[in-house]
Amino acid sequence: MSDPNIVDDSAMDGLLDDEAAWGSMLAAEADKTLSQTEIDRLLQVDDVVGAPTRSVIDQIVNSSFVNYDRLPMLDVIFDRLVRLLSSSFRNLTSGNVEVTAAVPDAVRFGDFLSGIPLPSLITVVKAEEWDSNLLLTVDSELIYSIVDILLGGRRSEPAPIDGRPYTVIERALAERVIKMALRDLGAAFAPLTNVHFVPERIETNPQFAAIARANNAAVAVTFQAQLDGRTGSVSLLIPYAALEPVRNVLLQQFMGEKFGRDSMWESHLKSELRRTNVDLSAVMAQATVNLADILNWKPGTQLTLEVRPDAPATLTCGHVPMFQGEMGQRNGRIAIRIDTDLGGQDEVIHGLLQR
Repeated sequence: MSDPNIVDDSAMDGLLDDEAAWGSMLAAEADKTLSQTEIDRLLQVDDVVGAPTRSVIDQIVNSSFVNYDRLPMLDVIFDRLVRLLSSSFRNLTSGNVEVTAAVPDAVRFGDFLSGIPLPSLITVVKAEEWDSNLLLTVDSELIYSIVDILLGGRRSEPAPIDGRPYTVIERALAERVIKMALRDLGAAFAPLTNVHFVPERIETNPQFAAIARANNAAVAVTFQAQLDGRTGSVSLLIPYAALEPVRNVLLQQFMGEKFGRDSMWESHLKSELRRTNVDLSAVMAQATVNLADILNWKPGTQLTLEVRPDAPATLTCGHVPMFQGEMGQRNGRIAIRIDTDLGGQDEVIHGLLQR
């Protein structure tokens, strides 16, 4: 009889083997753990020396940003708007004016609202033809500069910004500048499309100027104005959804681009197609029959067409009705005298051009 306090050598060897197996499994699991370098490479963290480190949440949020199509004609419109604003500010202030535009940037709507310097006047603008809204902001520096110039002030140092609410006079002069900028914006879009920008309301709190979701993409551009030593800026934000009605026009590389279409070649092709022989079918009458009745047809089944002898016949080319006229005989042959032109020629030619 064996002593229970004595451990068998074979059992001890089995326990040691199991412990070694568990140790190798844990080591294998440890090898599967990602290092910090692998995590940074997975999240596409910049390895630039001295670059500020960003948290994992920031990397995940920024990696979800979508690169939108570049709109070349939008840059041309903004350049045209710079010239128009320079002329308008010069006529308004009767002084030396220089307007420059920053590089347009694709931003989230929420980021733009959070970056608006306060106090500012935020105008919600309605684009009537697009049935969309956009934002136009005027900062306090520009408002104080316009008020100072129009009311006779000629000092070169900038006016202090104290954060107080705008007075009635300041707000009225700022609305004049806003209407002037929107009129110039419509004139900048005029060579491409006719659109009227109408101010709906003016807000001082960005929370009340929300026209889109915080994550919606938009294009933002800032125009910096120099007015007799004074500075100020006007910012414009247009959601990408608002540009959808004119997106095809804004994708052009230059104004008037036809995307490979040649109008002379199309005119020549149309003239040649008009000399092409086509088959015409004369349709006397048509009837609508259920599919179940057609399946029950047998040899000898008669289909009654309610048509009179003097009923007009329709000439069709394919499925396009072309002409309508009266059927008769001429020189021993069946003839149709055309009485009505149904206007299907252009539709046939357009269908051939599309092919």
